Amino acid sequence: MNSDEIKRGTYAREKGEVILREHEYDGIQEFDQKLPNWWLFTFYGGIAWFVIHWTLYYHTEVFQTDQQKIVSQVTALQEKKDAELAATLASLDDATLISKWSTDPVIVAAGEATFSINCVACHAADLSGMMDVGGNKIPLPGLPLTDGEWKYGAKPMDVFNIINKGTPVDSPGHNGAKMQAWGQMLTPKQVAEVTAFLISKNPKDFEG
Repeated sequence: MNSDEIKRGTYAREKGEVILREHEYDGIQEFDQKLPNWWLFTFYGGIAWFVIHWTLYYHTEVFQTDQQKIVSQVTALQEKKDAELAATLASLDDATLISKWSTDPVIVAAGEATFSINCVACHAADLSGMMDVGGNKIPLPGLPLTDGEWKYGAKPMDVFNIINKGTPVDSPGHNGAKMQAWGQMLTPKQVAEVTAFLISKNPKDFEG
């Protein structure tokens, strides 16, 4: 079939019809054929779905936006943490931390592992709050935890609370550095384990 035998027009109107479109640019011509109905239905259906979904997503409460999903998940996570904290505190006190938690090797080991991952950068592996650089002792941001001084309370639950809640808002911190609220990252059980680990390293500070 040569170009003289092909119908010319603006576009194909019938199934199987082949049209050579009338426009021509730089000697380039364009054929047109009617698209299959299944393709047209898919195309127009996609457009309709987009309009419907866009309207429902942004202008109704049928679907949650990404921001709403994140807020909902964060809220649920915080509620779970609050429930865990309440459950932990219900059975936790100074005496329990001293006599049970800090004397249990498994709990102390777990607390030491958590301390090694999260706390050594500020308090040092030996709890001294100092870093040895070429024989010189350089203070780290955190307080030493082996000098017998507990700045924010010397009771086991005081230590638990300072780890859990971080440096009080009205405190200048240590050399201007404040400890974050580790309760936002660790579970109440992990905070209690770290507390037990610190008690085990300073038994005389928490006698009686």
